[in-house]
Amino acid sequence: MKFLNRLILIIYSWLMLIISILLCLVIFRIIPIGQVEGFFEYAVYDLASTHTKVLLGACLVFILLSLKCIFFGTKPKTPSESQGVLLENDNGKLMITRETLENLVNSVAKGFEGTEEVHTKIELDRENNVNVYANLIVSTDVVIKELSTDLQNKIKEKVKNATDLEVKEVNIKVKNVAPKEEGKNK
Repeated sequence: MKFLNRLILIIYSWLMLIISILLCLVIFRIIPIGQVEGFFEYAVYDLASTHTKVLLGACLVFILLSLKCIFFGTKPKTPSESQGVLLENDNGKLMITRETLENLVNSVAKGFEGTEEVHTKIELDRENNVNVYANLIVSTDVVIKELSTDLQNKIKEKVKNATDLEVKEVNIKVKNVAPKEEGKNK
């Protein structure tokens, strides 16, 4: 959400909160209704006065803000932003979900010797380029630099072959080295 929209929403929300509290105070007779009537009579008595013009301007702004919130408040997410990548051709449409891409990357990473555990996150940009974030736990006998380079290349290749999507980058984070199990002796 843009900064200006956020600011407008915050101001509008605070003002609606204040108006609601004041209305509740009038309903529960904490503020006498005569005082409210007196305020409005004073505020709108003279249409040429400055305070009446300011009040009218504020009312018009609230009407416009209300209409904006009702009709233009939220924009619906497109399928590619919320679910995955939508590909179209002459025969129809194909939705490749983020989950599908994550499972594909996980299967590639788990196929590498020395990879003990994998967690992936997929991000898509507006041009349907794929950014892969993989968190790994590797075994103690692996050369991490070689594993990560081979894994990056293999992930790019596999995603391109399987989905025809370009992988912009593959970011690998080695979170931990799995301790050797004492029951295993090689």
